Amino acid sequence: METLLELPKSARALYVLAHGAGAGMKHPFMAAVAAELAGRRIGTLRYNFPYMEKGSRRPDTPKVAHAAVREAVAEAARLAPGVPLIAGGKSFGGRMTSQAQALEALPGVRGLAFLGFPLHPAGKPSDERAQHLDDVRIPMLFLQGSRDDLAQLDLLRPVVKRLGTRATLEVFDDADHSFHVPARTGRKDAEVRSEVLDALAGWIARIS
Repeated sequence: METLLELPKSARALYVLAHGAGAGMKHPFMAAVAAELAGRRIGTLRYNFPYMEKGSRRPDTPKVAHAAVREAVAEAARLAPGVPLIAGGKSFGGRMTSQAQALEALPGVRGLAFLGFPLHPAGKPSDERAQHLDDVRIPMLFLQGSRDDLAQLDLLRPVVKRLGTRATLEVFDDADHSFHVPARTGRKDAEVRSEVLDALAGWIARIS
């Protein structure tokens, strides 16, 4: 498994960061998240799912993806012993991480953080993809854009409420699934990303 570790001195936590379905661990968004979290004393371990390493566009089966998540978490624990672990990631990567956690707890992982949880396919609203979250017994953070086509808020909010104190939802106005905001808002994507990562850093501080 190919990985990229960014571990600042006196790191407060290490985020095992999985990529989305369409782009790998070196995508500019993933690189920016890693660099900016390092500035907040949060390390990252990025990794590619097997299909991405093979150059395929077809995501791995859940079984294969879950195994990759577990391998990455084990590698993070080996590379940064004693540093609190958080797991999750962008879209598909976050969902595969939560499914793995629901099936069998990821060793040492204190919480799951989702950079845009893909609650349903675009144009097909449903909350079926959230059913497994009932079996996740550690804190979860949902970082979502208000214009996310893969997570209608009127469906996501009841899911988060159902999960009780384990789940926290942070919504970012005008942002889409990739945390992009239209030019008419007068805001830059980098500003939104900074807000997202501030929220993530604050949540990590609370749970660790």
